Amino acid sequence: MLAYLPRPPTDTSRYGTFPQKPDLPAAPGALVEDGGKQAAATSAKRGTPMPNYPSAPRHSGFVPGEPSLPPSRGSLTTQHHRGRPSWCPPPAPQEPGARLYPLHALSVANIPNSSRSKTSARSSTIPTPEGLQSRRCKLLEEDSPTVQAGKRQRQRYVTKVGKCQVNLGNIQDKKRFLSDIFTTIVDLKYRWFLFVFMMCYIITWVVFGFIYFLDAWVRGDIGHQGDPEWEACIENVDGFVSALLLSVESQRTIGYGTRMVTANCAEGVILLIAQSIVGSMIDAMMVGCMFVKISRPKKRAQTLIFSKNCVISRRDEKLCLMFRVGDLRESHMVDAKIRAKLIKSRQTAEGEFIPLEQSELNLGYDTGEDRLFLVEPQIICHVINHHSPFWDMSAESLRREQFEIIIILEGIVEATGNRCLAAGMTCQARTSYTEDEILWGYRFEPCMSLEKGAFQVDYSRFEMTFEVQTPAASAKELHELKELEQQEHSTLSLYWDHLLQPCALPGP
Repeated sequence: MLAYLPRPPTDTSRYGTFPQKPDLPAAPGALVEDGGKQAAATSAKRGTPMPNYPSAPRHSGFVPGEPSLPPSRGSLTTQHHRGRPSWCPPPAPQEPGARLYPLHALSVANIPNSSRSKTSARSSTIPTPEGLQSRRCKLLEEDSPTVQAGKRQRQRYVTKVGKCQVNLGNIQDKKRFLSDIFTTIVDLKYRWFLFVFMMCYIITWVVFGFIYFLDAWVRGDIGHQGDPEWEACIENVDGFVSALLLSVESQRTIGYGTRMVTANCAEGVILLIAQSIVGSMIDAMMVGCMFVKISRPKKRAQTLIFSKNCVISRRDEKLCLMFRVGDLRESHMVDAKIRAKLIKSRQTAEGEFIPLEQSELNLGYDTGEDRLFLVEPQIICHVINHHSPFWDMSAESLRREQFEIIIILEGIVEATGNRCLAAGMTCQARTSYTEDEILWGYRFEPCMSLEKGAFQVDYSRFEMTFEVQTPAASAKELHELKELEQQEHSTLSLYWDHLLQPCALPGP
C-alpha cells in the first residue's frame, strides 16, 4: 500500500540533485610541485579581492568540449536503465585540452577565471590510479538513487494481463462458500476441478457397490452361488468387485445383463432407485460445471489487447491521456464499454491514511464516447480538465508520483455460428498502467490502411509511438496561460479600437 504514496524528495545532502564529476586524486610528486606554485600565486593575489561569481549549478551529465542542451525524457530514461552514474569517468582517456561543462551550461555565463583555468589545466595532466577510480565509481553506483529505485520491486494492484494481485485471508465464515457450491467448483483450478469431477463419480460407485455387497452378504446370496433353488436378491454378485461392477453398470445405465437386482427384495429396488437419482444429480451438476468452466468469457478476454504504454499529448488544444485497445477476433463484442480507475494512496487533512483509494477517470461517459464499436483498434482519450486528477500534474511531477491506472473493458460475447452457446455472457478484460509506463509528449502511430477496397489493420504497429512537440507544463498552467493571453488580447484590441476611433468634428 505504501508503494502508492507520493515519492519523497531526493536527499540532496547525500546524493546531490546535480552531482558533479568527482575530483581525481593526484600523485604525491605532482602535489608537492603544484603546492609551491599555488602558494606563490595565492600570496601574489592576496591583496586582490575576488569577485563573487555565482557558481554554476551542478548536473548529472558532462560532455567534453562545448556545452549542449538539457537532456530530454528519453535520455533520462536511458540513464535510469543503464544504472551507471553519468559522471563516472569513461574508460577512454580524454584529450588534454578538453574542458568539462554541465549539460545545461548554455544558460550560465562563461566567466573567465585564471585560477580556475590553471586548476583545470593542472588536473588534466595529473595521472590517476585506475584501481582507485574504479572503486570510487563502484561505491557511488551502489549509493545512486536511480539504482536503488530500480532495485525496489513495484507491487501492482492489477497485472498487465488483468489479474488482481489481492489475496483474501483470515476468512472466518467459510460456510458461505458451501452455500454457493456451484460457483466454488467453477472457480477451482483445472487440476482441482478434474479431481473433484472424478471423485464425485468414484465415491458414489464405491459407496453403492459396498451397499450392494453388504446386502448380498447379509441375505446369503454370496454363499448360495450356483444354487438353482435359491431366490437371490442380487444375482451374480460373488464379491466386492462384482458388486462394484453392478454399481457402475446401474448408475451409467450400461446394462450388460449378467448382474442385476431382482424383485425378491424391496431394499434392492429402493437402493437402485436412490442410485439412479443421485447419479442424475451428479451428471447435471458436474457436466454443467464443466461446460460453464470451458465456455467462460474469461477466455474471450485473452483476445482483447491493450497498448503497453499510455501517452500524454495535445489533442484539439487540450492535454489528453491516451491508450489503445484492440480486438483480435472477427466476432466482435456487443455493447462494449470502457472505464478507468485511478488507484493511489493519500492522506487526508485530518491525518487519516486511505490506502489504494479509487477515483474515476472520465473516458467520455457524459458524451457516450465510452461505448465502443470495437471493429478496429481504438485510441481511448481522457481529457485532462479541472475534474481530472491529473489537472496539476506536469511532466516533471509525473516522475515523482506513484499511482496506477486500471482499465476495464466490458462487453457481451457476440452470438454467431458455433459461439451461440456463449451468447449473453459478459466478458471483462483488464490491464493497468503505472507512472513509469506513461510517455509524455508521444502519440500512437496509425495502424490502418485502405487496401483492395477494404480497411487493413496492421497489428505490428499497435504498440508504436512517435514523439511530438508537447509542453511540459501541467494542464492547469496551460489553461491559466491561455486565459492570460486572451485577457491581454482583449485589452490590446480595446486599446486599438480606442486609438482608431475617428474624432468627432465640430459643427459649422
